Amino acid sequence: MTNMKVQKLLYYTQSLYLALFEEPLFEDEIQAWRYGPVCPPAYRFYREFEEKQLPIPQKNELMALSEEVQNLLEEVWEYFGEHHAYFLSGQTHLEFPWKKARKGLPADAASQEPIVVSDMQILGQQKLEEMERSHPVYKKVIPFLLEEAFSVTTPKTYIKQGEVHDWLTSLLA
Repeated sequence: MTNMKVQKLLYYTQSLYLALFEEPLFEDEIQAWRYGPVCPPAYRFYREFEEKQLPIPQKNELMALSEEVQNLLEEVWEYFGEHHAYFLSGQTHLEFPWKKARKGLPADAASQEPIVVSDMQILGQQKLEEMERSHPVYKKVIPFLLEEAFSVTTPKTYIKQGEVHDWLTSLLA
């Protein structure tokens, strides 16, 4: 885990949190730097490590986070964690929030322009859909849902925000 990778994971975590809860997880600004989104205070904190492995947080530090934040961090790690920092950086360069914040600057130009929070929220909504579609049970569940949705005899029940994971797990049981 490098500082560059932490920056991209923070960006995606903030985007997903905004999409899920309509408020930021943390107040620090994320800027459109040359190698992708960066949270300057977090960058400065981890700067001393450069390309070296970052220290692993202690379990008690993680336990201080709310369960919803822990779950989100787990999801972010499962979806994005396998990728190298440069892959994630390249991915952010293709996405509209980083491009929009840079206002047409060349990819290698320096910038400290903030990425707009509402743009990150829209990206988070897109990523949630991507993550849902990539879930292993998605293709198995969709025919079931379509059949149930068009069935006249089945009473309609709706899944609320925050219940999707439990619902998918119940289908696999």
